[in-house]
Amino acid sequence: MKAIRPYLLALLLLAGCAAHPPAPPPGAPVDTGTAWYQQAAQAGKKVYRIDAAQSLITVTVRRGGALARLGHDHVVASRTLEGFVAPDAGRADFRFRLDQMTVDEPALRAAAGLDTQPSEDAIAGTRTNMLTKVLEAASYPVVLLHAERVGAAASVRLTVTLHGVARSFDVPTVVANTKNGLTASGSLRLLQTQFGIAPMSIMGGAMTVQDPMELQFRIVASAAR
Repeated sequence: MKAIRPYLLALLLLAGCAAHPPAPPPGAPVDTGTAWYQQAAQAGKKVYRIDAAQSLITVTVRRGGALARLGHDHVVASRTLEGFVAPDAGRADFRFRLDQMTVDEPALRAAAGLDTQPSEDAIAGTRTNMLTKVLEAASYPVVLLHAERVGAAASVRLTVTLHGVARSFDVPTVVANTKNGLTASGSLRLLQTQFGIAPMSIMGGAMTVQDPMELQFRIVASAAR
């Protein structure tokens, strides 16, 4: 039996997508509510800008099946978040580009409890296949996130738009005020099938991709300048 490349799992991760709405024309503007925040700031309302250098989103995906040992679990991360928070309005909008995400940073793998490290070639292959064959980043380059406070509860309603599909989740969130802004952190479990993605399997199910995706976030925002 030929060896299975370590990045095969990630190639399978989001393959087999169901039909999606047509992609926007290349170069079309992405609506992240920027105009709303500009108007709010001009009206004297408190508006914070997300600090990309201190903010982080990670997504962990795990392998399954009898031959799972031949693959790797993976951690994909965004360190390039951009967007705004209006704390008094209980609203936030932010986004990140798929082609700016990192794959399998050693420190993030360790934090996720993964005790192996794919080779550089395997990571490069994972990233290329994920962007081109799976996520179709050329057509759907941006992931959008819109958050709204849910009543007085310590949670937000987070709407995630990925690959042309939007889904909303109520997410327990820890929000802390800082000297110049705030931080918000939490985690949630997404399913590939919630975004029209069919988890794939090969060799009669001997190697599969588990449906859940584990997302963790830490958002840092400070007074917009």
